Amino acid sequence: MDAQLRQRIGMALTGAFAGLSFHVLHLVLEREWLAERPAMALAAFAVVFFTALLGMAGPLPLRRAALSAAGLALVVSGLLALASLRFHTAGAVFGSAIPVLAMLVLGFVPLPFLVAAQQSHWRDYPLLFLEAWTIVVRYAAAWLFVGVVWAVIFLSDLLLSMVGVTVIGALVGNPLVAMVITGAMLGLGIAVVDEMADVVSPYLVLRLLRLLLPAVLLVLLVFLAVLPFEGLGKLFGSLSAAATLLTIAAMGATLVTSAIDQSDAEASRSPVIRRAAQAMALLLPAPAVLAAWAVWLRVDQYGWTPDRMFAATVAGLGLGYGALYALAVLRGRGWEARVRQGNITMALALLLVSALLLTPLLDPQRLSAQSQLARLEDGRLSPDALDLAGLADWGRAGEAALAELEARAAQPGQEALAARLAARAATPLPATGDAETLRRDLAAVMPLRPETATVARDAILASLDAGELADWLTMCRTPLPEGGAGCVLLAGEFWPDTAGEEVILLLRDAGGYLRSEGFGWQQGLITRRSVTPLSGQMPDPAEAEAMLRAAQAGTAPPMKPAALNALHLGGAELILLP
Repeated sequence: MDAQLRQRIGMALTGAFAGLSFHVLHLVLEREWLAERPAMALAAFAVVFFTALLGMAGPLPLRRAALSAAGLALVVSGLLALASLRFHTAGAVFGSAIPVLAMLVLGFVPLPFLVAAQQSHWRDYPLLFLEAWTIVVRYAAAWLFVGVVWAVIFLSDLLLSMVGVTVIGALVGNPLVAMVITGAMLGLGIAVVDEMADVVSPYLVLRLLRLLLPAVLLVLLVFLAVLPFEGLGKLFGSLSAAATLLTIAAMGATLVTSAIDQSDAEASRSPVIRRAAQAMALLLPAPAVLAAWAVWLRVDQYGWTPDRMFAATVAGLGLGYGALYALAVLRGRGWEARVRQGNITMALALLLVSALLLTPLLDPQRLSAQSQLARLEDGRLSPDALDLAGLADWGRAGEAALAELEARAAQPGQEALAARLAARAATPLPATGDAETLRRDLAAVMPLRPETATVARDAILASLDAGELADWLTMCRTPLPEGGAGCVLLAGEFWPDTAGEEVILLLRDAGGYLRSEGFGWQQGLITRRSVTPLSGQMPDPAEAEAMLRAAQAGTAPPMKPAALNALHLGGAELILLP
């Protein structure tokens, strides 16, 4: 048996064992054979171990890759188990995106460093660059192969079932067999891709990415040129705008990295691409600074939450990339080498921050709870604007903050805080199945405009099931940052094609975004109506809050015609949205 065949068999068996392990882990979790926290740690270990093993096997012998993957998986699963101690149940740690993303970063980013450390030196940038992109391409190609294999299996089963042969369907219908086949084909695909490194290489991807650099640079230049005339109102204080800016910054850094490649010898020779890379590196601080400022204004206005802490962390990393890239170009000759070393620095910073987010040193729930208490203490936050729902979701730190609020409410002069806590305790969320109680409680807390439209409101609420009522009640009871209900019900003649009064409900979801529902009557039956922004994009949290406050103000919102055109074709109309 030659070395190539041995490698293919070894990788296929490794993938098959991974599939078997994941199936067993599913049974362990489903049937509760282990306590929740050890089971979660074991699942995290398996995910990181097999992902790292399949990613490093090829550049490293299978045994050495397994040892490196086991060490990495032990560290990551340990950190995740440590982070789960913030909550009473281990699964609650996944209530926010931070632990999942931190786990992904810690599971993937170290792989090129582990390979480089055993082949040359852990700071060998050409090797780091090549291995990082190679792992991405190998996994992408191997998963494509897995998809093709399953397409062949399904088509084969469909064909044979026409003549009464159903053995394939019976086999792949077994979850264990399906997982083993998927894992084996993934391992085999990675092995074959690794053999054909000269054909399936990252260089094709890098060459294609370089072509996008001038276009993205042009978009960024237009944005920065128009921004002073349009104003900053849509940016500052909006996490959605900050996320867009940070995504552009990350894309810009990736395109610059692809243009300068692993060394000067492989870097782009095109003057257009090189100048575009320099310009992009100089401009990277701009979207990063704007994003960081947008996040900070939101934090300064409402305080920290785990989501805002995550956004601030990403913004800080964006500022680091932007500063290093811009300084590298400003220092003149040799800027490409400085950008490459900056990439190593920021990769290590990313690993450090991701690890800290899973430790008590950078606990988003604890810091967010402390922020709420501090803002209440110094008067920047009123008792009515306290994020009590958030505190209840922030694990042990949130519970400790609620206990401190209860103790503070018992002191003289804290009547407003006591009333806020008493109102929360007096109106616990009913069980999902108690639909009648949900309707009564929702009618009590939902602002109605005009206030006389109770018949329409009650009819709409009577048509809903308990699950949707509970969802609406949760959002209505979550106050706006400066106080007030998180919903409003508007009644009026909104749709000219139907007679009588219709209803529009506006709600603010857990992320601060606006949800809208429309209801009308047709032949005596309640029907859903479409309510959506003309642009197709929902308002960001700041705009959603402003819209709710305007709707709750008590005055009837004006109805204005929308600027729309339509194509009339054969008696039908095609609406042209802006």
